[in-house]
Amino acid sequence: MAEEKTFYITTPIYYPSNKLHVGNSYTTVAADAVARFKRLTGYKVWFLTGTDEHGQKIQRQAELAGKAPREFVDEIVAWIKELWQELDIDYDDFIRTTEERHKKKVAAIFTRFYEQGDIYKGKYEGWYCTPCEAYWTERQLDECNCPDCGRKVELIAEEAYFFKMSKYAQQLQDHIETNPDFILPPSRKNEMVNNFLNPGLEDLCVSRTSFDWGIPVPFDPDHVIYVWLDALSNYITALGYGEKGSNFETFWPADVQLIGKDILRFHTIYWPIFLMALGEPLPKTVFGHGWLMLQEGKMSKSKGNAIDPLVLSDRYSSDALRYFLLREIPFGQDGIFSLESFINRINTDLANDLGNLVSRTLTMAERYFDGKLIEPQADDDNTDQELINTALDTPALVEGFTDQLKISDALTELWKLVKRSNKYIDENTPWELAKDPAKKGRLGTVIYNLVESIRFIAVMLQPFMPRTPESIWEQLGIASNDQLKTWDSLSEWGAIQPGTVVSRGDDLFPRLNLQAEIREMQGDQPAENGVKDDSVQDDQEGLISLDHFQQVDLRVAAITNAEKIPKADKLLKVEVSLGESEKRQVVAGIAEHYQPDQLIGKHVIFVSNLKPVKLRGVLSQGMLLAATAEDGSLALTTVDREIPAGSRVS
Repeated sequence: MAEEKTFYITTPIYYPSNKLHVGNSYTTVAADAVARFKRLTGYKVWFLTGTDEHGQKIQRQAELAGKAPREFVDEIVAWIKELWQELDIDYDDFIRTTEERHKKKVAAIFTRFYEQGDIYKGKYEGWYCTPCEAYWTERQLDECNCPDCGRKVELIAEEAYFFKMSKYAQQLQDHIETNPDFILPPSRKNEMVNNFLNPGLEDLCVSRTSFDWGIPVPFDPDHVIYVWLDALSNYITALGYGEKGSNFETFWPADVQLIGKDILRFHTIYWPIFLMALGEPLPKTVFGHGWLMLQEGKMSKSKGNAIDPLVLSDRYSSDALRYFLLREIPFGQDGIFSLESFINRINTDLANDLGNLVSRTLTMAERYFDGKLIEPQADDDNTDQELINTALDTPALVEGFTDQLKISDALTELWKLVKRSNKYIDENTPWELAKDPAKKGRLGTVIYNLVESIRFIAVMLQPFMPRTPESIWEQLGIASNDQLKTWDSLSEWGAIQPGTVVSRGDDLFPRLNLQAEIREMQGDQPAENGVKDDSVQDDQEGLISLDHFQQVDLRVAAITNAEKIPKADKLLKVEVSLGESEKRQVVAGIAEHYQPDQLIGKHVIFVSNLKPVKLRGVLSQGMLLAATAEDGSLALTTVDREIPAGSRVS
């Protein structure tokens, strides 16, 4: 029997001094995507996250809030857990440093260090940054400020215990040089070696006496254990370090420890030295990714410029936010968050590429075959083979990039299949094939291949956007067939059985009006140059602003089909085209005024950005505009000359 493959991944444990921002979510979403991918590809995974709840900064924040430290952090931790649930973070354990299971083990680790001579008692005099919980030498300061966060540091003097860092410095340097994947990206390794190891490590202060919110030193309770020794130990205490038959024995050493680049020093110098002192193996990889920043600079809770990820997820969906974070930023580099880039990514990749592929394919399957897939023909067609080859090649490419933590590249490869599938539609023009009964077999083959390609896409999409595949499988008619959702099912083409019935549902990602979303999220902006024209009052009852009117997306739509809805005398189901690549279905209350065959070919004005609804069980994806006279007669709003379907009305 083959040995089970294991994989252990961690995030930093977050400091609950305030609610997290979207930049904090970036790390955890990335870790969750990697963990889900490893589970999908056959690994036994342990994914750890949590909160770092001790230290002087927390104690001061709690005092300012008029609360006890534990009460203060409990409220924020509850919010963090709600955020992770909203973003579909499927962690295996959530460690809090205030838990007894952690505190007992940290106290035992500190005692062991002291008893084996790694820790000694002395006096600390030097510079300390409370927000970063970091000690600095005079030469490391940046014009008397913390070199990490830029804030003022404090000169402190107090009795303390110290860890002999220099005792293990050469051993660590040797490990870094002989294990090129230990610190990634490689540029981070050079930074740690040149800035910290080569100049020589000073002994590290590992206890404090000026506050009491922490784990007491077991043999000297006037001291509390320094927050970084406390916090870093979570990666093994959460696994049950020191316990027989624990997860520590199964999963340690960690395969990947994801962190922000601002805490790289603690994880690649302090943490490995602590492990060396314990005689334990080091993590295989510590990956220091870049920051998600705003255009004006680093996002920060203390600066008050943080963007709430719960607001974004609630408005645009957790999958849309996850996709943006994972696709927009090459992992390891800094990235810029803007609402414009976020909305454009939704519209371009999710609505136009993926959403349109699914809706076009399933609309044609319903229109031409009542949704039932037929047996594909063995056609000698180059476009078939190109699509099939792309689908079969993509899983290995996605897996390779994900294993390298190049998640953006993995999604880029997956989207090549999405784009290839859309191109396949344009190459084969199913609407033209449908005009010739002799080509019905070819038409069925094209639709089958598209459905199978969409299945491939949905399987590979699972780790990155966990909710969207479920919606796709429901529409493909395979929601109950778990075998078709596995990674192994991608080894061969043609797993979906002919006879499967597909059914188009709601749009996966409706297109968004960029300007309307910016106004809604950021609030109304001042007039140009900050000057408002008071000669026109904007509060007249019953009037709307130009901004409000522009939120309605009006398009020219060509009616391609219409039919009555059973048991609904006033309603017609109308199909419209907004151009070759976009079809819509709408329920219109015009059956008393128009026969279905009177509508075919009309070019009407169509509201395209209404939220989809179901009327009498029929999906309606927009609205036809019409005028109604006092006598009850009705006329659709049309255009007075030929103009392409999809043209914007303004």
